[in-house]
Amino acid sequence: MALNLTFSFLAFLLFFTLSTANPNPNPNPKLSSAHEELKNNGFPIGLLPLNVLDYSLNRTSGAFAVSLDGSCKLTLPPDNYLATYSKRVTGKLVEGKIADLDGIRVRALFQWWSITGIRSSGDNLVFEVGVLSAKYPAVNFNQSQECENRPPQRSSS
Repeated sequence: MALNLTFSFLAFLLFFTLSTANPNPNPNPKLSSAHEELKNNGFPIGLLPLNVLDYSLNRTSGAFAVSLDGSCKLTLPPDNYLATYSKRVTGKLVEGKIADLDGIRVRALFQWWSITGIRSSGDNLVFEVGVLSAKYPAVNFNQSQECENRPPQRSSS
């Protein structure tokens, strides 16, 4: 019970800070086709960071793979929790659910927790970590973030 409450609090911090409501109605030019695919399937774009290079989706099985331009690290205020995205995120997209998710983790209580699934439930998203789950408003994920560990851009001279 204590683990479930602790996880719920930490997961809330993670998912609340990954995205916030986008006050700008104009589309972000950095958004990828993968972000659009999330929108088309009823999920907010903020479930993915901005550094998406490519994605593939098997429309029959729902199997997908998202390639990032490198691993992605986000620091979650106010307690500096870390969230990481692997260079490759995979899963299965079915109506209202992302299952078999691999490649997204959060560090809490000196341990890394893998997010294994995300379900859409009305105006909420339910995040699954094994047998545990936590529900958060989907509006918290309307905006994608830049990764913190991005290398400096080189100027061409």
